[in-house]
Amino acid sequence: MDQATSASPAMTFSVLTSTAPVLAPRVGRLAIPGRKTLATPHHVPLTSRGTVPHVAHDVMRDHTEINSLYAGLEDSHASPGIYSVIAKKDAPVYKTPVANHESPLKKFICVADDMPLILGPRRFPPIPCPPANTSTSIALLTSVGFTQLSAAEYVKSIQKLKPDIAIGMVDLANKQPGSKRRAKMVDRTHAWTQEALEQLYGNGATEENKSKSAFFAPVLPLDNAQQSLYLDDLESEFRWDISGLALYQSASLGFVPESLADLPRLLFSEPETPHTILRDVSLGADLLTTPLLGASSDGGIAMQFAFPAPAALQEGKSEPQPLGIDLWLGDHATDTSPLGEGCECYTCKNYHRAYIHHLLVAKEMTAWALLQVHNFHVMDNFFAGVRESIQRGSFEQDVATFARVYASSMPESKGTGPRLRGYQLPANGPNQPRRMPKIWGQLDDAIQKYAESQSEVATPDTDASGLEEHGFAEKL
Repeated sequence: MDQATSASPAMTFSVLTSTAPVLAPRVGRLAIPGRKTLATPHHVPLTSRGTVPHVAHDVMRDHTEINSLYAGLEDSHASPGIYSVIAKKDAPVYKTPVANHESPLKKFICVADDMPLILGPRRFPPIPCPPANTSTSIALLTSVGFTQLSAAEYVKSIQKLKPDIAIGMVDLANKQPGSKRRAKMVDRTHAWTQEALEQLYGNGATEENKSKSAFFAPVLPLDNAQQSLYLDDLESEFRWDISGLALYQSASLGFVPESLADLPRLLFSEPETPHTILRDVSLGADLLTTPLLGASSDGGIAMQFAFPAPAALQEGKSEPQPLGIDLWLGDHATDTSPLGEGCECYTCKNYHRAYIHHLLVAKEMTAWALLQVHNFHVMDNFFAGVRESIQRGSFEQDVATFARVYASSMPESKGTGPRLRGYQLPANGPNQPRRMPKIWGQLDDAIQKYAESQSEVATPDTDASGLEEHGFAEKL
C-alpha cells in the first residue's frame, strides 16, 4: 500500500525526550482524538472479561488514575464457538446498541468513551492453548472451552467492535519453537498482517467502512534474521498503515529499524520486579503490561517502592528495602499505620494495615479491592517518576540507585489469593484428575451424611474455636 492511498487513523505519537532512536529510554505523548492522552513510558492495565480485577467501574473512576485498558477478544464471548458468533452476530457484545461513533465493546464492558481501549486476540498473560494454530487461525480459550479464531474473523471483530487500538494477530508458540515452526510463525504473521491492513484500510474496505482503529503490527519473539523479510515489509510495504508496534519480548526492542523508531512500542511483558520494568524502559519500551501489579494484590502484597528512590532511603541503609509488605503476616494485626508512608491513595488515607490484614484473614474480597487501588497508585507514581527522570537526564543514575536501595525480588506471599475461576486456570492435560470434582449427587446420600454429622455442625452457640474448626475465619 502506498502513502497516497492510506487512510490510517488519526492517532499521533510524539517523542518529547530521547537520546537515540532505538535502545534508549524516551518520553512520549500518544494522542487519539476524543480520548485521554497517554504520557509514555506508562503501563497498560489488564482486564479479565472486560474489567480490571477487583476494581469496580465507579472505584476505577473515582479512586484510580487508570487511563487506558487492554482487553482480549477471547474474554468477550460466552457463546459456543467464535465462528458462529461472528457469522450470526448473536453474541451480546455484537448486539450492543450504539451510535455510529461509539464502540460496542466499550459499551458492553461499561468503559467511558474517552478511555483508550486496546484490543488483542487473546487475554494477557494468555493461558496456554493446545498447539492448534493453523495457517488461517489461532487457538483461543473462551469461557466455554477451546475454539479457533480465523484471521478474517478477527478483522471483522475489529471493524464491528471499534477499539481505539487493535493488536495484529500473531502466531505464537507455547514452547521454544524449532526451525520449521519459526518459519511458519513468520509466514503466518506476515500474511495475517497484510490481510488485516488490506481489509481495514486498503482496497478491501469501502471509503465509508475504513477502520478508525489504530493498528499495532506484531513483532515476533524471534531473532532479527529469522523475521528480516517481515521487518523489511513493515518498513516499506506496510509503513503507512501501521500506527505502532506490539512486541513480545524485550530483546525485540533491539530489532526495531530506525525508520520505524517514531512509532509507539507496546511491550507485552511479564516483569517479575520493577527492576525489570526499568530495564525494558531503558531499551525504549513506551507502553508495558505489568501483570506483577495484579499478582501482588492477589498475594496480599502492598507495593512499597518509588522512583527515583527517596533520599531518606539512600543514606544510612545497610539492608535493601523491601519492594512490598505481606499483609498476611500476623505482625500487621495491630498495626494502624497506612500501607505506605506518606501515600496519598484512597486506601492509605482511609484504612490501615490492621484492617487490611483482618479482611484478608476473613477472606473478604474488599481486601483485594483496597490493595489493588493502592498498588495502582504506586505503579502510576513509579512511571511518573520514570518520565521525570528521563526528562532530567538522570535516568541511568537513578536506575543504579534504585537497584542499590531496593531488594532484587518481590516478597513471597504467606497467604492464599482470591478464588480463581475456570477461565483463569490452565487446562488439565491427559490422564490428570478433574480440576473441580463433582459436587452434586443423590439427595438421599446428602441427607444421610448430614444426619451423621449433626454433632459436628456449627450452631449459633458455637464459640470462636469451634467456628475456626468448621472452616470459618481464623481466631485472632
